[in-house]
Amino acid sequence: MNQKELKELIEFLIEKDIAEFELERGDVKVRIKRGAEHVAPHGQPAIFTVPALTGSAPEAGASPAATQAGAPTPAVLKEVVPEEVLHMVKSPIVGTFYEAPSPGAPPFAKAGDMVEVGQVLCIVEAMKLLNEIESDVAGEVVKKLAVNGQPIEYGQELFAIRPKK
Repeated sequence: MNQKELKELIEFLIEKDIAEFELERGDVKVRIKRGAEHVAPHGQPAIFTVPALTGSAPEAGASPAATQAGAPTPAVLKEVVPEEVLHMVKSPIVGTFYEAPSPGAPPFAKAGDMVEVGQVLCIVEAMKLLNEIESDVAGEVVKKLAVNGQPIEYGQELFAIRPKK
């Protein structure tokens, strides 16, 4: 796949508002995902980042291919504020998410709560077993990313936590 084909593909994905795309042709594999940039180690497929067309500045370090795809670039880049780094607590298993120990009980953790390492954040039920999911970082819960009673997947993000400094 040459640079012109890649540019056309990126423009098409932006036009159709497609967030993630993967293409395999023989030994060439291209994965395009709109969001944070990720640098693949040598020997792994490269991931090209395409910023959303919202009229804001492209993300710091956005790939040249993404910038050439027609993303607007404002005259003043000084106002770009780096995104806050949040720790994501992910589910170690597939199951059902529960925010409280029992129906009607207060949730283990909610946005704004301060949590410590090892503190229970939620329960994931799998095969009639209740698995307590603990925080692996101390800090403030910024957002709960799952809904009570919702089926969740392995590796799904459950909580965003702002680590203590």
